Amino acid sequence: MTDALAPKVAVIGGGQLARMMAEPAAALGIPLRLLAEAEGVSAAQVIVDHEIGEHTSLADLRRITAGCVAVTFDHEHVPTEHLHALEADGLAVRPGPDALVHAQDKGVMREALAKLDVPCPRNAIVESTAEVVDFGLPCVLKTTRGGYDGKGVWFVRSAEDCAEAFEAAAAAGVQVLAEELVDFRRELSALVARSPSGQVAAWPVVASEQRDGICREVIAPAPDLAPELSTQAQQIAMKVAGELGVVGVLAVELFETNDGRILVNELAMRPHNTGHWTQDGSVTSQFENHLRAVLDLPLGAPDARAPWTVMVNILGGSSDTARLYDGYPHALARDPRLRVHLYGKGMRPGRKVGHVNAYGDDLEDCLERARHAAAWFAGDLGEESE
Repeated sequence: MTDALAPKVAVIGGGQLARMMAEPAAALGIPLRLLAEAEGVSAAQVIVDHEIGEHTSLADLRRITAGCVAVTFDHEHVPTEHLHALEADGLAVRPGPDALVHAQDKGVMREALAKLDVPCPRNAIVESTAEVVDFGLPCVLKTTRGGYDGKGVWFVRSAEDCAEAFEAAAAAGVQVLAEELVDFRRELSALVARSPSGQVAAWPVVASEQRDGICREVIAPAPDLAPELSTQAQQIAMKVAGELGVVGVLAVELFETNDGRILVNELAMRPHNTGHWTQDGSVTSQFENHLRAVLDLPLGAPDARAPWTVMVNILGGSSDTARLYDGYPHALARDPRLRVHLYGKGMRPGRKVGHVNAYGDDLEDCLERARHAAAWFAGDLGEESE
């Protein structure tokens, strides 16, 4: 039976991030209550105490958080005004609305980071194509709210390229942010967890490969990263978490430029794809430390368990009839040390349906093992690969 004295945590959103909170919650004896967007979604398959509702409905939010000591999130799309209302009800909202708005609104984020003197790409809110031209082409246009996994982002090289961004922003009732097109070597991520008491745990800085706006793989730690840049990245993440009052996991996505600088690209205030490696490669995973932070428990050690860990996402392929479970006999027999995490989602081209982690002493070996397994599950390898 569940310990009646254990505090219950509400989780808003039924995606894979909520699903992966369930395992450490069970180990810690922390009951979760889930607001899922539909029956059978990823997290609803493993969190028994769940109800169906809308994250945009304050009534649904109040219903699901009744009797809970805190609420946290699978995504960042709950309206800010609803979060303030929950706080006014006496609920611990973690991260709170005053922090979360910086992950919800890119314009607010850029303004705050500028005040904190955090290095960022040159940027400006623009209201017309003429203002984009004045800002400088080529550049990147982003809607200030609602974008994820490459959605809401446009690379524009001419005035004619700008129309779609402004049309999308107008339809959504949001603004357009212009950012310089950064000449970067690679993308990095600095992940930290912060508790309400102010304790911070910082994982090693990782390198991520993004294609078509989707994270494909992560290497922990980032290979050949200058120690001073690694330290700077972690210091930036800790400073942002502290100054903005973040509670839980904060992912700071960064560009490492070709001239040796790092610039902040995005913020995420929740467990993040670039932290999935921590499930098997770290002493304490991002999901466990997120829950510990939400309840203001002492944070666990973020140290790596092995010299290298590689995470590769499993993306849906061209076939919508493939069964991921069918990948187990080959993948697990070929690599008994492989760690597989599936999300209970149907296959759809480009959809994140799981990930694999491989760890060890040899980076090239870890890369080959993880890439092979992810490709096998996705159906991208044939019999000759056995």
